[in-house]
Amino acid sequence: MLLASLLLTALLLAAPSLLADDATTEKPKLTARPQGINSTLVLTALDEKAAFELSQSAIGKSVGDFVLLDRQGRPVELSHYRGKPLLVNFIYTACFQVCPTTTRNLQKAVENTVSVMGADRFNMVSIGFNQPFDSPAALRDFARQYGIRLPNWEFLSPSPAIVGELTRNFGFSFVATAAGFDHLNQVTLVDSDGRIVRQVYGEKFTAEDIAEPLKLLIAHSAISPEVGTLNEIMQRVRILCSIYDPVTGRYRTNYSMYFQIAGFITFVGFMIHLSINFWKNRRRNQARTP
Repeated sequence: MLLASLLLTALLLAAPSLLADDATTEKPKLTARPQGINSTLVLTALDEKAAFELSQSAIGKSVGDFVLLDRQGRPVELSHYRGKPLLVNFIYTACFQVCPTTTRNLQKAVENTVSVMGADRFNMVSIGFNQPFDSPAALRDFARQYGIRLPNWEFLSPSPAIVGELTRNFGFSFVATAAGFDHLNQVTLVDSDGRIVRQVYGEKFTAEDIAEPLKLLIAHSAISPEVGTLNEIMQRVRILCSIYDPVTGRYRTNYSMYFQIAGFITFVGFMIHLSINFWKNRRRNQARTP
């Protein structure tokens, strides 16, 4: 168990900060602006700077205990998702431009992330903000249309009365326009304690965008006594040792990381050995001294 703990510690020390900005070559498209039938129509109702500031201000806040309806019309408390990392995004089912594109890209990213981490490691929630039109039935049809069947991805419908408070809690901004909604493109990452830790922006999501921060959320999650076994710790080590391959768009095992860990463990073991021998020799010399 000590060896496994040292392995996990080594990985966490080597991992970048969860809140560090990713180096990107292309700035993600922050806002979704529907253009309508006339391509020359430009709708800029949403203040992008203010929307971004509101989004960032949500980081560090706890998710409120809102009650929404799932696709079967059953009430679901957001606190139900505590205990595992959670991804949250907002959609409206009548969208025919950005939301479908975002959903497809997010779907591929989540499926690839599930393949390396497992569906039992995190949850995903899409919330319909256009009420009362984004009903449980509308969200059920939306999920069916795009073939989303992952067991850890749910679609939730809030009451119209709580939409404003709910979206502000997540730092999500939207404005009704003649062609639909001008809204922020964001996925919110929530840790296992229900605290918002990061916002990911853009229409194009890769497995790397989702999995990299999730790795650290999973690794930092406390291991309960029921699952605090050597196998559980080693599974977390395996997740942290995976790296994203941009060529295939999937994750693969980074074997060099294992060599680094082995070197770290060897160094720690050697230092412990030296320390033990040092104290033994010191006590032996003290015993010989009259």
